[in-house]
Amino acid sequence: MRVDAEFTSGAVALRGWLYRPEQASGLVPLVVMTHGFAGVKEWVAPFAEVFSKAGLACLVYDHPGFGTSDGEPRFEVDPFGQIEGYRDAITFAQTLDGIDPERIGIWGTSFAGGHVLVVAATDRRVRAVVSQVPLTNGWANFRSLVPTIMLPTVHAAIAADRQARASGKPHQTIKAASDDPTELVAMPGIEVYNWLMANGPQVPTWRNEVTLSSIDKFQSYAPEAFLRRVSPTPLLMVIADQDTLTPADIALQSYAEALEPKQLALIPGPHFAVYEEQFERASSVARDFLLAKLSGQRPPRLG
Repeated sequence: MRVDAEFTSGAVALRGWLYRPEQASGLVPLVVMTHGFAGVKEWVAPFAEVFSKAGLACLVYDHPGFGTSDGEPRFEVDPFGQIEGYRDAITFAQTLDGIDPERIGIWGTSFAGGHVLVVAATDRRVRAVVSQVPLTNGWANFRSLVPTIMLPTVHAAIAADRQARASGKPHQTIKAASDDPTELVAMPGIEVYNWLMANGPQVPTWRNEVTLSSIDKFQSYAPEAFLRRVSPTPLLMVIADQDTLTPADIALQSYAEALEPKQLALIPGPHFAVYEEQFERASSVARDFLLAKLSGQRPPRLG
């Protein structure tokens, strides 16, 4: 039972799908969900299908500038705008008929796995949060992808792009991924390139590009500052033990720093395993966590 959905965030129309459980009585809980860096909602829709079959409504949408959502410049990965999108999606979800406004969960993957930490830490409407293969420390993750020898080149490109835009030129774009190791891209490595090429062209709205200013925003992003503030909202982190895109060691250190209540699911394989060979495991552990945490009414908060 999937229908089109649209809501506004920052005067921009964000579009996606609303999944409702087929056999539901009374008000049902809802999970707000969206995609990672340079992605589209189609890549996370299979998770929503699993959740909705278990009795959870799901609101799945594209970030501003991506997929079917409006927003300019196109393909601008703005973590701060995307975080506001989550919060506006929660507000929209609370207005929907048949949805329990007191039982809202959030789910995010990869880059958005960091967003949900910030949202859960700052928006107490959130009842439960799932952070899958997440970017949990912006600068540490940025440095894991950009070798020290390349930093001057990257910073020079960012500065040149700022000067060009100040003179009225459009945003410069770069590839999200490439099979050429010498090319300046947002996500280096053959693993991410192969996965994007296998899954991106199947979605008409997807492009293998982001704005160069997205990289500038990436290096300024610090979800780790909010990590300990997620508590007392229940947190599930789903981490791939061989992840090199959002490295497992960084994510595990962040999990150790998070406060209770928290739960860890360590999934075998690299970053994209959660979407493929480990999909059943990753989706089922998230489903069971969300069902458990969204099953009852919101308890009163102290303070």
